[in-house]
Order: sequence, then structure tokens, then C-alpha cells
Amino acid sequence: MKFGKKLAAIAVAGLALVGTAACSNNNSSSTSTSNKIPKVTKKTTVVFWHGMQGAQADTLKSLAKEFEAKNSNIKIKLEQQGNYDDLQAKLNSTMQSPKNLPTITQAYPGWLESAAKNNMLVNLTPYINNHDVGWGSSAASGIKADMLNGAKINGKQYGIPFNKSTEVLIYNPAMLKKYGVTKVPTTMAELKQAAQTIYQKSNHQVAGAGFDDLDNYYVLGMKNEGQDFSSKIDFTGKASKKVLNYYVAGEKAGYFRMAGSDKYLYIPFTNNKLAMFVTSSSTETWIKQAAKKGFTYEVAARPSKYTMQQGTDIYMFNQASAMQKAAAFKFMKFLSSKQGQIKWAKKTGYIPVNEDATKSTEYKSIKQFKLPAKLETIWSTNSLYSVPVIKDSSATFSQLTPIMQSILSAAQKNRNVNKAINTGKTKFDAAWKQ
Repeated sequence: MKFGKKLAAIAVAGLALVGTAACSNNNSSSTSTSNKIPKVTKKTTVVFWHGMQGAQADTLKSLAKEFEAKNSNIKIKLEQQGNYDDLQAKLNSTMQSPKNLPTITQAYPGWLESAAKNNMLVNLTPYINNHDVGWGSSAASGIKADMLNGAKINGKQYGIPFNKSTEVLIYNPAMLKKYGVTKVPTTMAELKQAAQTIYQKSNHQVAGAGFDDLDNYYVLGMKNEGQDFSSKIDFTGKASKKVLNYYVAGEKAGYFRMAGSDKYLYIPFTNNKLAMFVTSSSTETWIKQAAKKGFTYEVAARPSKYTMQQGTDIYMFNQASAMQKAAAFKFMKFLSSKQGQIKWAKKTGYIPVNEDATKSTEYKSIKQFKLPAKLETIWSTNSLYSVPVIKDSSATFSQLTPIMQSILSAAQKNRNVNKAINTGKTKFDAAWKQ
């Protein structure tokens, strides 16, 4: 789920100091070194910074051991840096001394925009195209193209997708049936109608629907209106007002709800106070932990043309030796392989980045989650979208949730919504100008 991964604002001031140090410490560019990718013929240690915890961290450790057993010359040194916010902070501070960076790291592309500009990352295209450490081509990798493109920064392939999820609609089929909703919503208009029906027929005891991630709600709402996430968006313009008022109207009337004091919508959902909600596909794990025996739910495509691809990629730093880079890419290749991704999906609930894994009977037959059997259908329904890696996009994206919360709270309490939207515009525009 997206818990703990909300994008924090990039430490722009700190990164501004990186440029000179980065250039002086990385005289050899990724292009010059990429043509000399060596075979890993001697003992090599790859340091991997990550933000995985619990079962995710245990599974990553298991995959690393499996890889080491097949590659006796390579040692994977996993270094857990806390949660995602902690990892991002550690990367930001360490980039001021590039020689102290790891070989590879888990990250969102927006975290590393300045690192890419300062030649601190390795362009992975030569490694992908290499037949020894890579696949020979991007197409041969088997990685879903939308996800691979999502790991690009300024058009260059700096990342390889790793732990991914997507937004889906999770619903209670018994509740839909009870209140006369005969069709699972496939459009936003149908979602609104179904939510209204449930709220009315339950005598206002059950909210019809909600959206867990308010930042995603706004970005995808605008994308479905034909506008990419950028500083060109007019927050008080016609398209934006349409997106905002859709949720505002539902919050005022009661048939929509935001997480509020519950923090996450799986809580009212598993307590039968919410019939449907749009959330990360990885929320299944949390539903299973919270639901009482006998509780049933199903998963369907997000009721819109576009859905969000979420989760981190793996990036490589230029300060590593040529041998470390080759060894690291072999590990990245292993993690994104069919079998690596199936094992990862089974243990964590993340979706495979590898299309052969997604199509495999082994993945589709996973019983502990609902998504595996339906993922292909969902992907055929939705197009994947990710936040563009452009100046200040990460910082602005992080502001959307508090902006949306203020607007929806005003609607909920019958306060001046237009005033809240105007205040939101001020904050939105300011975030793009940091």
C-alpha cells in the first residue's frame, strides 16, 4: 500500500550543493563506462539501500541469498534505511558526498531528478542491451513497457522497476447486492450513482465510496480530463473544478468519504461502514489483517481510463566501480525476472513488473490475494500513468493530499469550499516555484 511512501518534498537546498561535488567525483560518464561492461570474474560486493520492512524485507533477503547461491562471486549487502521518508532523507544527505552512496538504491524517480542532472546516476540502457549482464534489448526484458518508461528521468533509462502496485477498486459484493447495485462501476459516473444508491438505501449508515490517496485522485482526475500533471494546470480552472467538485459534492451529501481520522479507508471498509473504495492494489494485505472471519471483498479495475502505477524502482550510482555496476545489474535483472517477481508477489502482494510472470498460471493461481487472477483484465481496462519527473513535480505532488483534505473538510463541515479551493491554488502554484 502507499502507507509510509507519501512523497516528501525534495530537499532542494541540500541538493543544490551537489552539482560541483558530483561533477568532480564522477569524471567518467555512464556512456564512457558502459561500453566496457566487464564480466564479473572476481569477488564483488553490491551495497543496496532499501526501505522494505517486515515480510517485504524478509523476502528481499531471501531473494538476495538465492541470487548469491547462483552467483558465487557476488555478495549483496542489504542496508535497510528505515521507511521511505527515511531512505529519501538519507539519499539527499549522502548525495553531498557521492563517494558514500551505495551501489544501488530503491527510490522513486522524483527523488533523483537532481542526481540525474548532476551525472550521479548510471544510464542503464547499455546494461539492458548487453547480452551478458542484461537481456539484449528492452523488449527482451519482459518488463511491462509502461513501468519501464516510468523509471526514466529526463528520457533516460536510469531505473529498473521493482516493487509495484496499481490503483484498483475494492468492493464488498454482499453489500452491493444488499442495496441493489447490480453492476460493479466501470466509470466515475457509475461510481457516483452506485455510491448514492448505497448511501440512500442504507439510511445513511453506509458511505458508498471513497478514494484512499487524494494526491492520486487529483492527478488521475486531471489526466482523465486530458491534462498531464504540470505547472500548466490551472487549479481553479474548469477541468480542475470539475475534478474537485465531483468529490466535494459526494462529501457534502455523505455518499463519498475520505479517510479522515481513520487514516486509511480499509478500516471503515472492513467494519462495513464503506461499500467501495479506490486504493492501492497492495491494500489487500491490510484488509486481510483487519477483516473479521467471513468478510468478503472483490477487486476490479479503477473506474477510469487511467490508473496510477505506484512503487519504487532500483537505481545505480556512478561512483561504483565497473565490476560493481555489472554485478549490481545482474542482481537487478534477477529481481525483475519472471521467477523473482512471482516469489515477490506471493510473499508481499505487489504486482509483477514482468509480463510473463503476470500471465503465468503460477501467478494467477495465487490464492491469498484476489488481484492475481484479475490483473490481466485490469491492465486491459486501464492505462498506467505515473507522476512526470519534472522540476518540482515531487514537491507539488506531496502538497496535494493536504490541499485536498482542506477542501473536502470544508465541504464536510459546510464551510466555504471556494475559499478552500482558492487557498489550494495558492499552495499548488507556490509548490511549482520552489
